[in-house]
Amino acid sequence: MDTMIEIPALRRMAELAPNSADIDARTVEVIWSAGARVRRSTLFGEPYDEELSLEPDHVRLDRLNAGAPFLKVHEVDTLDAVIGSVVPGSARIENGRGVAQVRISERADVEPIWRDIQAGHIRAVSIGYQVHRFEVSKPEAARELWRAVDWTPFEVSAVPVGADPAAGFRAQSPLHDCVLYRRDVPSTQTGAIPMTDKSNDPASDAETQAQKPTEPVETEGTTMTEPKPAAPDPKDAAAQTRAQPKPQKPDVAPAPDTEAVATRARETERDRVSTIYDLAGRLNLERSFAEELVKRGTDVDEARRLILEQVAAKSEETRTFSQVSIPLGGRDEQVTRRDAVANALLHRYSPTLFQLEDAARQYRGMTLMELARESLGNAGVNTRGLSRDEVATRALHSTSDFPEILSAVTNKTLRQAYEAYPRTFMLFCRQVLATDFKAMHRVQLGEAPQLLEVSESGEFKRGTLGESKESYRVKTYGRVVAITRQTLINDDLDAFTRIPAMYGNSIAQLESDVVWGIITANPAMADGNALFHNSHKNLAGTGAALDVTSVGTARAAMAKQTGLDKKTVLNVRPAFLIVPASLELKAEQLVAQNLVPAATASVVPQSIRTLAPISEPRLDAASETAWYLAASPNQIDTIEYAYLEGQQGAYIETRNGFDVDGVEIKCRLDFGAKAIDWRGLYKNPGA
Repeated sequence: MDTMIEIPALRRMAELAPNSADIDARTVEVIWSAGARVRRSTLFGEPYDEELSLEPDHVRLDRLNAGAPFLKVHEVDTLDAVIGSVVPGSARIENGRGVAQVRISERADVEPIWRDIQAGHIRAVSIGYQVHRFEVSKPEAARELWRAVDWTPFEVSAVPVGADPAAGFRAQSPLHDCVLYRRDVPSTQTGAIPMTDKSNDPASDAETQAQKPTEPVETEGTTMTEPKPAAPDPKDAAAQTRAQPKPQKPDVAPAPDTEAVATRARETERDRVSTIYDLAGRLNLERSFAEELVKRGTDVDEARRLILEQVAAKSEETRTFSQVSIPLGGRDEQVTRRDAVANALLHRYSPTLFQLEDAARQYRGMTLMELARESLGNAGVNTRGLSRDEVATRALHSTSDFPEILSAVTNKTLRQAYEAYPRTFMLFCRQVLATDFKAMHRVQLGEAPQLLEVSESGEFKRGTLGESKESYRVKTYGRVVAITRQTLINDDLDAFTRIPAMYGNSIAQLESDVVWGIITANPAMADGNALFHNSHKNLAGTGAALDVTSVGTARAAMAKQTGLDKKTVLNVRPAFLIVPASLELKAEQLVAQNLVPAATASVVPQSIRTLAPISEPRLDAASETAWYLAASPNQIDTIEYAYLEGQQGAYIETRNGFDVDGVEIKCRLDFGAKAIDWRGLYKNPGA
């Protein structure tokens, strides 16, 4: 019994033999089929086994022997995907296996692939083939066996892992006819009707529709398509057909209009199915959602309504940005376009800070509304006839990439402003990373014990290290910025650029406030004394103006600092001269290298001229006369500041607004600081 169905081209794993590579001829042998039996699955029906017959009469080798293409991962839409071809006449059946030789292209971009094939890194190959006739049998107590007895291999592809996981044809892929021959299942058992003219038989048409493929299913390294569900249930259609009284004259041909009606019905059903799959795919909905609409027989108008409701439901969820797939040979087109639009907006905000890239020139001068319409159009949303308010609402609450573009603009302006703000404390403080928000304990190690003389046959004596402990923790600071649809409609670019830049400055100022607040507040250390205290020998007893004499006294005090044992001299050398803004000019004159005084007594020593001046206006609020010396954190601990690991600096998150009609941008900073050791700092109250 023969049954005609429509199926697309199929794919199956093959094998590359790198040890057969001929470097001079640039050829390599491919075992394109061994006829293995694989299991197939369908949406409607029991699984079955597929077997490719390798009898010479059952395989059409014409297309392979005519120089079939050797492709890159089954790409069929670009010429660059062709990386070679089958050597004409080399395809053959040998010892029950399909074998052929492939010649690799000499193009420069193919050379790395050829080297990987020679080295054995690329071994997996997949073939594309069409089946024209299956013999279907049903062994007892086993699955149905579909044996391909007439089939055509037509292309070979190099793939990374056996069969291409993404292989499979879209809903509009071309189909071809295939005959199912059931040799051991009587027609009375299956309810099938022998087909001589499939267009005249409604039941057979329903059965054919039930066999149409849609979704690829990966089984045992092979990608196979499944039957496409038609609106009516095939079994019901067949049952209704059998229930109808048979005509008295079976040889009488059907009325002329019957064939036209059946043809129109098939075309209408195909249009319905393809439209539903196309709409769901362009709006990035799940494939299963479209399959459910097709299975239920939903008409196109109702499907459009349900698809829009599904899109609206998804837009209420918090935005998450999945990883972007980068195709072989270049960046993802959507990512490239998104970066170009963001660059055009940033250049419009500040041409000096953000140079216009070549890819962004086409978007230069476009308003926010124009960019929103383009983003919706690229996502498959028709904006013709929509008002400015409707465009703004859909751009901020749809599957378009416009919210990601706005997020990139705000993120870059905020980061640029954050990094440009002068944080003077970073020169003499040490940065660390905190793994969590628990208190961090910093041990202040004492000096190593002095080595003692060991006499002949004497023992080595043990020593101990003194220690003191300081503790602090990382705290979280944050704010939320809302970008509303009114902002988009008004083309208010400042909301996406200047406001985030102001937040970037604010975050950097917060870090400076925390660190310099330690200097001005003079907090207590672990020993109970203030950071700058007479007992710590880092505070001048009498204030003195900033000059050579007072700086020399401070340098000597730091050099005389001792360890925790109160005996070992540490010889701490200052590296920075810290002054309030009111003393900035005085400090610069003191350490200037090009001043030659008239009197020898006025000469500034080289040791003082090597100090790096740091001017901080936050110190003026506490005292306009006090000045400080600080050692390098590489020599001794001074002040330590910490970020949460993985969250260094300002961190940005975005989501669709719930309380506001737009997009919410959250700025967060996880930061903490603490004075770890007083011996690397010195304070003079000034005159």
